[in-house]
Amino acid sequence: MIVFRTINRTLCLSIMLCAAPAFASAAPDTPNTPLPYTGTNISGGEFGHPKLGVAPVYGKKFIYPTEKEYRYFASKGMNIFRIPFNWEILQPDLQKELVPAELERLKDAVEAGTGRGLVVILDPHNYARHYGRVIGGPDVSAAAFADFWGRLAGTFKGNPRVWFGLMNEPNKMPTEQWLEAANAAVAAIRKTGAKQRILVPGNSWSGAHSWIKAGNDLLLQIRDPANNYAFEAHQYLDSDSSGTHAEVVRSTIGSERLRSFVAWCRKNRQQAFLGEFGVPPTETGRVALQDMLRSMERDRDVWLGYTWWSAGAWWGDYMFSISPKGAVEKPQIGYLQPHLQKTPVSAMAP
Repeated sequence: MIVFRTINRTLCLSIMLCAAPAFASAAPDTPNTPLPYTGTNISGGEFGHPKLGVAPVYGKKFIYPTEKEYRYFASKGMNIFRIPFNWEILQPDLQKELVPAELERLKDAVEAGTGRGLVVILDPHNYARHYGRVIGGPDVSAAAFADFWGRLAGTFKGNPRVWFGLMNEPNKMPTEQWLEAANAAVAAIRKTGAKQRILVPGNSWSGAHSWIKAGNDLLLQIRDPANNYAFEAHQYLDSDSSGTHAEVVRSTIGSERLRSFVAWCRKNRQQAFLGEFGVPPTETGRVALQDMLRSMERDRDVWLGYTWWSAGAWWGDYMFSISPKGAVEKPQIGYLQPHLQKTPVSAMAP
């Protein structure tokens, strides 16, 4: 979600996966053809609210996806999964070794997906903070953020099905500050020899609707030696674009809120990924989702794909959850079905 949220919300192959695709000059009119990468977030790793000196217990306060979850969603046509986790779990002390046991847990969760031929996006779900301290401020330097990503990318550089999402929803910081940190992280990732795609989020909660107003034009100064990155935006359809209300403004609000961001990407020859979106199980939600996804399919020169918010075994009755309850599937799975990618990642053209 984009504003007013806590981490617990109601709250190719090397070539195929790593090479940046060619960029068209105009959007082809091909509605109802799924985008290359369609999937969901699988929440749980970002739960637990780490505090200084207090490490949450795995299995009690936070969890990672299971093979069963990947198998279920892959059977529906999903081929990409964004896996949120807490930076502090892996690296409680800045610029120190990643905690071996916690890194192994994350590696196992990633392998459960990539071993099935799926793409997994690593998502430090920290809002550009470490224990609440903003990256680029006096307590958490851009160099510390780069150190974290260098260590993490070094671990996963041999797995071409892993993408690197730099950070979930930076906010309440100067965009110049976020740009410096992002460029430092990109440089650290590439220094390890990792060639995978990097997703660069925007400032101000990464909202597509507010992308330009938030000053994210500065992110055109991202420097990636591999030229294999895309911008990650998020978009919800309630009154304040936060995703905290069980409402959808109107049936065309999704395509409307994406429009200026898409135009910005096309003008600047950039590609994008929608890392979070969701609608409640209502008729207006269903119609609005069709409108938004069809617009993205028409604008496929810009959009690589998307991950729904969210899935995960611990959501309970959360309005956007698409994890089934026993044998009962959530309505939103049906809403998404016509737009899901049936082609396995391993069979895609580069």
